[in-house]
Amino acid sequence: MNPLSQALESRFDAMADELLAVYEDLHRNPELSMQEQRTAKIAADYIEKLGYQVHREIGVTGVVGVLRNGDGPTVLLRGDMDALPMDEETGLPYSSQVPGVAHTCGHDLHVAWLMGAARVLIEAREAWSGTVLVVFQPGEETAEGARAMVADWDQAGLPHADVVLGQHVMVGAAGTVSYRPGVILSAGDSIEVTLFGRGAHGSQPQNSVDPVVMAAATVLRLQTIVSREVAPQDAAVLTVGSLLAGTKENIIPEQATIKLNMRTYDEGVRDHMLGAVQRVCCAEAHASAAPKDPAFTTLSSYPLTDNDHEATARVADAFRAQFGDRVYESKPSAASEDFSIFGRTWKVPYVFWFVGGTDPETYAKAQAEDTVKDIPSNHSPRFAPVLDPTLKTGLQSMLTAASAWLCPGQGDGSAQGGEA
Repeated sequence: MNPLSQALESRFDAMADELLAVYEDLHRNPELSMQEQRTAKIAADYIEKLGYQVHREIGVTGVVGVLRNGDGPTVLLRGDMDALPMDEETGLPYSSQVPGVAHTCGHDLHVAWLMGAARVLIEAREAWSGTVLVVFQPGEETAEGARAMVADWDQAGLPHADVVLGQHVMVGAAGTVSYRPGVILSAGDSIEVTLFGRGAHGSQPQNSVDPVVMAAATVLRLQTIVSREVAPQDAAVLTVGSLLAGTKENIIPEQATIKLNMRTYDEGVRDHMLGAVQRVCCAEAHASAAPKDPAFTTLSSYPLTDNDHEATARVADAFRAQFGDRVYESKPSAASEDFSIFGRTWKVPYVFWFVGGTDPETYAKAQAEDTVKDIPSNHSPRFAPVLDPTLKTGLQSMLTAASAWLCPGQGDGSAQGGEA
């Protein structure tokens, strides 16, 4: 067991009730992306009382705590804070009290994990050496938060990290941890396309350029990008999730709007698909004699989460020493994250991993019956991680990963690898 996990072991029982109370409070009082004022204040006040140098309002509502503890690498630990614009249906006694907003992704647990890790790090300073940055990030769900924090970083006089570490609660047996070298999360791009036509009476289509027909043809043709332009071995997804046009059945409208989402696992595939979306939309507009080309608006853009191989190997070694057969290598997930922006911006290695949050018996039964897909997952209104042992496992994994850089004998004391 590494020194930081040993420090947690002797403190966890004394910390658990406090962290559970924080988690339940945050769950009851979720806040939308870039509006996390209350959550940020709770986190900032907590680590400030512990003794961290605290920087508030980094990237609108972001919080950074700095703890210098002698010579050594600078390690960034990140937890995101925002909730989702949806109702909760878990029936938990601490369910959301905010209509239309819910912590159905697990970021409230991420905040509690990071607060607990911050406490162990400051109470066990004799066990490690270096500098720790604890980062409570806003706006992950809208891909705004990491970019906003990085934009404010240098002006706030904050040090750059040598390695960036982060984790996410996911469907999986509670008590387990999974990692992956290389691509672990997809790139995600959401685009709004406005198609322009010419309105007319529904009885006189010859006087119109019908954007509804144009949009329908566009949606069908967009589906051929993956099926006919992406190689079978290159996984990709393109989903049109919204098509809006018109107000009344006998009015041909002036325009139609399509909203689509792409997920890719390769930068070349991503670039090709982005170009193909523009090509298809413009071609269908020309085929319909549209008065002008479509307008394209990027709604959100998440980069690939592409874990540095050498840094991931260090984390994996530390995980195996800590968790034994409760750690395994995962497959890439189709979800997307803005976490990698920290490492990409500073050209330092980053590692992201998953912590299981499903009751182990429930998960084992679902595996045996091939019904894992039926377990309420992140972004489901019924997503509800079990807290025992998920709370402790998340603390252990965060501290264990940090120990690979901060603790003598746990690593070579410096980050390895280039830009991830």
